[in-house]
Amino acid sequence: MSIISGALYVVATPIGNLGDISARALEVLQRATVIAAEDTRHSGKLFHHFGIKTPTMALHDHNERAVSESIIVRLQAGETVALVSDAGTPLISDPGYHLVGQARAAGCQVIPVPGASALLAALSASGLPSERFVFEGFLSAKAGARSAKLVQLREDPRTLVFYEAPHRIKESIGAMAAVFGGDRPAVIARELTKTFETIHGDTLAGLSGWLAADANQRKGEFVVMVGGAPQTEQLVDAEAERVLRLLLEEVSLKQAAALAGKITGVKKNLLYQFALEISGD
Repeated sequence: MSIISGALYVVATPIGNLGDISARALEVLQRATVIAAEDTRHSGKLFHHFGIKTPTMALHDHNERAVSESIIVRLQAGETVALVSDAGTPLISDPGYHLVGQARAAGCQVIPVPGASALLAALSASGLPSERFVFEGFLSAKAGARSAKLVQLREDPRTLVFYEAPHRIKESIGAMAAVFGGDRPAVIARELTKTFETIHGDTLAGLSGWLAADANQRKGEFVVMVGGAPQTEQLVDAEAERVLRLLLEEVSLKQAAALAGKITGVKKNLLYQFALEISGD
């Protein structure tokens, strides 16, 4: 495989099991001019295991903006840089956004080397709907801000995916149960690909009790997935929608709903709510 000079490679690394690294990732890491790592000591264990001796430099939340400028200079000089995070795919709740943005703005080629991602690994094994989902990363550590964000997501029909830290997992699940309702289905994925990997599904109330009963289940790195808000059956059929849309072109929203109700027999209140939803189309 050829390595492109002056390119920034965004390299996914294992989230636990070292066997999950790809042959392509290993070759890029071996042949890059330098590796920009979130924590050089942490990634150093991975590099030592695979005999990677490429020089490293630190790129983390506290220095990314400053270090990115020097990396762009190196890319423009023809050096090849590999970006890695502590685990998984860079930029997904990890540093790298500013570097990638600056590299693209400077006209440097950015090349993804895909691989492990806790988000996708958890979702693929959760049993929750995966055709539409939203990733929210880490919720706020502050109770008020956390609850406010959950309220914003309460009616979202998509599967909700979060990362969470062990010292906040119990409180976060409790907050989700309070806002979404204790009967909302959810799945906790813990320590994925590692020795104590656990994927446990229940209602939010059930998960809250499960966590409270066993301190061992509150250890490790977490992905939390919550089923989307249940959707009521669509009672506005295609003909009623067609009539409503035509009327909305001529009269006010309220009048359109009333007239469409008389024409189609659908309740005007239902049509009014539907009109509110489609008025921005």
